[in-house]
Amino acid sequence: MSVTQQQIVDCLAKLASPRGVALTKADVLSEISIVDGKVYFAINVEASEVRAWEAVRGQAEAAVKALPGVKAAMIALTAERKPGSAPAAPRPGVAPNAAHRPPAGPGPASPMSKQAEIAGVTSIIAVASGKGGVGKSTTALNLALGLRDLGLKVGLLDADIYGPSVPKLTGINERPQLDDARKMIPIERFGLSIMSIGFLVEQDSAMIWRGPMVMSAITQMLRDVAWGTLDVLVVDMPPGTGDAQLTLAQNVPLKGAVIVSTPQDLALIDARRGLAMFSKVGVPVLGIVENMSYFQCPQCGTRSDIFGHGGAKHEAERLGVPFLGEVPLHMSIRSNSDAGTPVVVSEPTGVHAAIYRAIAGQVRDQLHAVVAG
Repeated sequence: MSVTQQQIVDCLAKLASPRGVALTKADVLSEISIVDGKVYFAINVEASEVRAWEAVRGQAEAAVKALPGVKAAMIALTAERKPGSAPAAPRPGVAPNAAHRPPAGPGPASPMSKQAEIAGVTSIIAVASGKGGVGKSTTALNLALGLRDLGLKVGLLDADIYGPSVPKLTGINERPQLDDARKMIPIERFGLSIMSIGFLVEQDSAMIWRGPMVMSAITQMLRDVAWGTLDVLVVDMPPGTGDAQLTLAQNVPLKGAVIVSTPQDLALIDARRGLAMFSKVGVPVLGIVENMSYFQCPQCGTRSDIFGHGGAKHEAERLGVPFLGEVPLHMSIRSNSDAGTPVVVSEPTGVHAAIYRAIAGQVRDQLHAVVAG
């Protein structure tokens, strides 16, 4: 039996709001979306009201999850400040804009104070890029497979909520099930535990996320998934240096980040921003991967540096971070990715699988150094 919008509205009408009326009459609810038993909507309030509404968001989510036919619920609390209104009071654990000034007394709690381990997960690493189109998701998946081949128990979280690629790269079309605790069970494929926001929405849906919704979605993908016991959870991040990256860094103690770039100057400029962002939030940079490093003609063997060559290595040397390796631009990597059979799986004895395993070996060694240090 599938849940209906009216059933959800009736359920929410039983909840009181801080405005003294039922939640459904407080003029704060976005359109309710239902996809294969997964329910999505937002509660939109003024920034000054956020604290009062945080508990209501939790109550609404719990009430909707309890409805028959609901497999999962993702309810975001979004906040806006009206033009000319006073700035909102700072939320717990979030420093105000003037926090860079030395405080006269005890200062506000650091955003990093909200970090909490994920039970059973030893290390969490982010795979990030300063810009899109550099092959970050392909790198993240094959890196996870390379770590698997080193004997580690590995999970992969596709947190690229604007354009999730992992369902296509892995050929997964099924929906995750829920366990007895109503947590989503990762889908097992290629010896990896995999979860993606793309498993929960239709493939052609426009992914329109506002800042607080980004933070809520990523938090749920971290916390409401039964990851089990993992040595490493690889997180494929959205490109850029925005809410998604900060949410991840503030919610879980990242052991490190891998930056993916192509050789040309424009990509490297954006990669520097990614490096700077992780440095500011105290996340060790495990190294840089130069993707699409060169093209080698499969017929004649001639090598062409289409995007230049060596830029990421020089940047790593300049910034004093490890250079993890070069991945060539090659048709087999592209074609196997499009077919949902990543090259480390489809050509396990090939040269490209060996490259990804070598990168994974360096990442493992850097992780050991971080933990030991």
